[in-house]
Amino acid sequence: MAVFLPLHFLALALSLEAVRFEAFLRWTDVPVVKLAEAGLVFALAVHFLGGLRILFVENFEWRSNQLRVATAAGGVAAMVGFAFLLRVL
Repeated sequence: MAVFLPLHFLALALSLEAVRFEAFLRWTDVPVVKLAEAGLVFALAVHFLGGLRILFVENFEWRSNQLRVATAAGGVAAMVGFAFLLRVL
């Protein structure tokens, strides 16, 4: 996220100049950048689903299958990241 935000703000600034913005967009078509984007989507999905799990733990009684819930959240996050990667490649 610390790398993404400055690049996002750079893209916003470059959008005022069409030629430089097109060059930036061509740079984002590199597979390494797409892989990094997929990693970011995966990390955001893990963060989101982990937060949902915490809300679940805080608002409902403790269950013995909390490890299963955490594993399922990680699996869903992996599927979201992989689906994003398939879509952008």
